[in-house]
This record gives sequence, C-alpha cells and structure tokens, in this order.
Amino acid sequence: MRVPIIAANWKMYKTTAEAQDFLGKFSGMVTAGKIEVVICPPFTLLCAVAALCRQSGLKLGAQNMFWEMSGPYTGEVSPRHLADLGVHYVLLGHSERRQHFDETEEDISRKVKAAFAADLTPIVCVGESWPERLAGQTANVVQRQLASALRDLDPSQVRRVVVAYEPVWAIGSGLPAARNDAEQAALELRRQIGEQFSLKVARDVRIQYGGSVNPENIREFMGSPEIDGALVGGASLNAESFAALVSSAAQAEAL
Repeated sequence: MRVPIIAANWKMYKTTAEAQDFLGKFSGMVTAGKIEVVICPPFTLLCAVAALCRQSGLKLGAQNMFWEMSGPYTGEVSPRHLADLGVHYVLLGHSERRQHFDETEEDISRKVKAAFAADLTPIVCVGESWPERLAGQTANVVQRQLASALRDLDPSQVRRVVVAYEPVWAIGSGLPAARNDAEQAALELRRQIGEQFSLKVARDVRIQYGGSVNPENIREFMGSPEIDGALVGGASLNAESFAALVSSAAQAEAL
C-alpha cells in the first residue's frame, strides 16, 4: 500500500521567523490523516525547522545537495550534512535546477546515488517543457529523465524513490495539467520503471504531481489511482492555504 506524500517546496522564500510562524500556525490547523507531509525549506532554515517538524510529526526535506560527502567544494552542501540535521527527503532534478544551474542527467544520477549512500530518500523531479508537450514528447522526455536518474540502483532503492511529475509549463503558471494528462504521465513513468526493474517495483513507487497545485484542485489529482500526492510550491508558502490543501488531500484519500 503506497502512503500518499505531500511535500512543500519553499524554494528561496522565508526567514527563520517566518518559518517558525508558519509551522506554529500550520501544526494547529492541519488534518493530515494517513498522508505523509514533508517541509522542504531553504538550507539556512533546515536546523530551525528540524525541531519544529519533529514536534509536529512532519518530515524534513532539503531542496538540493551535492554528490560528494565532503571535500573542497566551496558553497556546496553534502548528503552527510543533511543527514546530520535529520533530513529525510531531498529534492533532486527540479526543473529550476536544470534550467538555472545547468544540471545534467549525469549530475542528477550521481546525486540520487549519493542520497542513498547517506540514507536519504530522493524525490526525483521530471517534466516536459511546453514545446516538448506540443511536439507530443511528454512520455519520451519524462521516461528518459527518470531512467537516467534510476540508473544502476537496485530494486530496494528504487522502491524508496518518490517521483514528482512536474510539467515545466505548469510550475508557477496557475495552469495545472489536467488530471487525465497527469495520470497518463504517471502511467508512463510506472511503465518505464517496470521495464527497467519489474512490475512489482513499479507498483511500489510513489508518484506525485506538481505544478500549480492548490487546495481547490488537489482532490482531483488525489482521485487518480496512479497519483500518490503532490509537490507543492506557491500554495505551500501560506499556512492556511497549505493546511487546507493537506486536509483536502486527506479527505480525498479517505474516500
């Protein structure tokens, strides 16, 4: 049985005081049910947020990491650093990392392996651009991205991976993918995992949808048997909005 997972990606937002205020409000409003809730703050907030997450039963996630455990890599954060702070999850391959920092498929593959070496669970982000979608290349793009990220892993590791399908054109646009399109992408991703590993492994992997998710549309996505949660950007920055989203997702899951 796959446990649904909702992850908040705060990107480069919030100060320590703002994060503390958010979590103080959120923990008193949310009804998560059996859904796993992950908070992914900027690196500077991980230490402060870690204690608050433990108190609230939330999981802590990071937004990125380097692939080496230590070394002369000024400005980078290692998997070992994250594990030391109590981080459970780490976002890898987000489209903003690919776009703004030229991360390659090889970079992402190395990071995924390094995450497992430090006992972190990767949330691997995949998604097509608008021109790729118009060209009918969605399935080819997301399957290629995921196949590369999972290369050389063993089945027990792949079962732990969370896959976030985030069409690039939907992120921050206010124009989410239609449920049927998101469901089809999830099916294509499961098909690729099944071919690369096995159908049993494919059935165990959790797949999120991300891209303009909000409290009003989360129930629709959670209604799909192939979608196991969401990676939430803008709607996760406000405590009331994110609490409403998580509670709505929990209600949909209970049906």
